Amino acid sequence: MEKSKVYFTEEITPESVVKIYETVGVKLQGRVAVKLHSGEQGNQNYLKPEFAKAIVEKVSGTVVECNTAYGGARNSTEKHKKLLEDHGWTKYFDVDLLDEEGPDLEIEIPNGKVIKKNYLGKNITKYDSMLVLSHFKGHPMGGYGGALKQLSIGCASSAGKSYIHSAGKTDDQNILWENLPKQDKFLESMADSALTVHNMFKDKIVYINVMCNLSVDCDCCSIAEDPCMKNIGILASTDPIAIDQACIDLVYNSEDPGKDHFIERVERQNGIHTIEAAAELKFGTREYELINI
Repeated sequence: MEKSKVYFTEEITPESVVKIYETVGVKLQGRVAVKLHSGEQGNQNYLKPEFAKAIVEKVSGTVVECNTAYGGARNSTEKHKKLLEDHGWTKYFDVDLLDEEGPDLEIEIPNGKVIKKNYLGKNITKYDSMLVLSHFKGHPMGGYGGALKQLSIGCASSAGKSYIHSAGKTDDQNILWENLPKQDKFLESMADSALTVHNMFKDKIVYINVMCNLSVDCDCCSIAEDPCMKNIGILASTDPIAIDQACIDLVYNSEDPGKDHFIERVERQNGIHTIEAAAELKFGTREYELINI
């Protein structure tokens, strides 16, 4: 594969998100889904609605989310809708819980490394294109969270999240934690499921990773560590593998002393293996050209 283009700016503002999206050169059309993280109740690090407002309006998008598969304020439609209101998402945007009602959309993955099917919130079929707006940060289970996690765990229904986390053992969140696989099988399952969503939109999907509030914990944690590194910038690409690899490289190449704590989290969970597995599935490449704007 040729190197993928990944655009970068150190400026982290709502306006710079719009600018870097325009630089990518893909105009998302039709009904545009904006996949982002609504933030668990109590979390302090997630991207706020005010930050996302300019880009969502730019693409005339609908904010989309899915219910979770663990205890908290987002594991049922009723609770998640209340949190979306409490966090201000419904104040500014049309919001669509993709798995608000079943049945889930089941997609086959013939070449999956671990799982051979994926369960998505069925409402995803309403959209013609997608903007994946990710807060790049650490993650207790995945090591890190970026574009690939948004495609996989993020777009999966509650049952789909259980299926990915268990590497295909169960889609029941009530017994999920009794069926956790070896770590690499979970990471490979994330790569498998990410493939399905990327291929669903193909050339009608753009990825933006915002490297701010760099905690080792995910926005899904109600009690999360404060950031351990200074903000780095915003990246954009049409390649979810390249953009995540570029973010990882920026962390490793940083002179910020806090990077050691961040890297320990990534390496403890072998987080880079999600990128390795996704690259083997060939819906992107780890080779990229970083272009400053």
